[in-house]
Amino acid sequence: MLNRRADKLELLRIAEAVALEKSIDKELIINSMESGIAKAAKSKFGSENEIKVVIDRDNGNIGIFRKLILTEKPENINLEISLDQAVKISNENKNKNIGDEILQPLPSFDFGRIAAQTAKQVISFNVREAERERQFQDFKDKKDTILSGIVKRLEFGNIIVDLGRTEAIIQKNEMIPRENIKAGDRVKAYCLDVRRESKGQQIFLSRAHPKFMEKLFFQEVPEIYDGLIEIKSSARDPGSRAKICVKAIDTSLDPVGACVGMRGSRVQAVVNELQGEKIDIVNWSEDPAIVVSNALSPAEVQRVNVDNELKKLDVILTEENLSKAIGRRGQNVRLATKLLNYEINIMTDQEDSERRQIEFKEKTDNFVKNLELDETLGQLLVAEGYSSIDEIKDSSTEALTKIEGIEDDTAKELIERAEEFYKKDQMEINNKIKELGLESELISHEGLTPGMLVTLGEQSILKLSDFADLSSDELTGAYDIVKGERVKIKGYLEDFALSKNEADNLIMSARDKVYKD
Repeated sequence: MLNRRADKLELLRIAEAVALEKSIDKELIINSMESGIAKAAKSKFGSENEIKVVIDRDNGNIGIFRKLILTEKPENINLEISLDQAVKISNENKNKNIGDEILQPLPSFDFGRIAAQTAKQVISFNVREAERERQFQDFKDKKDTILSGIVKRLEFGNIIVDLGRTEAIIQKNEMIPRENIKAGDRVKAYCLDVRRESKGQQIFLSRAHPKFMEKLFFQEVPEIYDGLIEIKSSARDPGSRAKICVKAIDTSLDPVGACVGMRGSRVQAVVNELQGEKIDIVNWSEDPAIVVSNALSPAEVQRVNVDNELKKLDVILTEENLSKAIGRRGQNVRLATKLLNYEINIMTDQEDSERRQIEFKEKTDNFVKNLELDETLGQLLVAEGYSSIDEIKDSSTEALTKIEGIEDDTAKELIERAEEFYKKDQMEINNKIKELGLESELISHEGLTPGMLVTLGEQSILKLSDFADLSSDELTGAYDIVKGERVKIKGYLEDFALSKNEADNLIMSARDKVYKD
């Protein structure tokens, strides 16, 4: 194709054919040909030269030129030229100015095997890059939608899907476990991401993402598609169980019934696509206690203690409902936690009562010991909602005297003792931090109190990098299933009433600092 004896119009026909086949602009193909021929010519005329190739868009004639810059006193004859020399090349160059580009025609030549191969590689690379850019532009708006295609092949556990004009990939961890997909199968998947990649696939699909289930409901439930029902949140254990929380914008609708459909037809269509995944449809409410009660079905909840500030829910139920609420291997409560984005603690009525008694005693003992109070007064303060010495320090005599049995003098004395204890405690904590040898970066990390720092130091977490390597569960505590038993794992900072969201933010900001540095 690049030999000078070839039909010159053949170049233009090839460019048109490739542009049509790849859905790429013809001009870009011709530009790629020019770049490829220029590279081949450079090996012929010397790499020290700047070569420019121009293909005539009408007749296919190829012009090969040395590109030179007009200067007063040329120092490099391969790159620069004087005005006198430029005029010898063409009389039209006499009107050029210093710094302008001069094109010196070079003779045509027969491409050798290596030069032809070089040109072919440049053209192929440019066409491939243009095709990838076209694919990106075509599919960048498809993100967050469902795409359908034919399975082309399987590579190292990943699935390559033919979408028609391009290919996409479903990585192994984005597939539904134990799903049997073969080459030639038609599959639907959620478009997780479309991004520019130097090599490999650009379009990433998922069948395991919760959004895949949500988009399937969009397709199967007209009320969701029309905006009459809103999907508030969803959570999945792919291939096993899922939960989806829905809200009726039109209050005359039953959102759960609409999603289930006549004789379960709508939800069954989604279940079939998800390989039999069981789906719990939960009615949304402004009250998280109602939502968690619905989400933990079939367990019957007795009551829920809500802490909106810390985003915690204590769910109390009977012993016989405990295993139902937790679910097999903790699945039910785990999905409910993701659905609500609240930390959920499941406990029996007896456990809740025992916990409250322990907390009451601990708070009372703290006041009795550190403020030198009698037990009755300590219990009275706890009963009135005072949980810590800090709360008494920050209180007022007016607020304390509203408690029956506390006079003005007693209230003032309580505040004074709380302030004295606070100063002494802060001094001891600061000394302890120094003794433990915590690094300054960790000490100055925003959000960590002196008390938290001491606790971390006692666990040999002395550097910001140590802290950044922790998970939020290690800070706040979590429940785990050990040999079929649900076991509470205490967190390093659990005693400081740290929410999961606050723990996540502390760790992520630490990672930003560590990895940035």
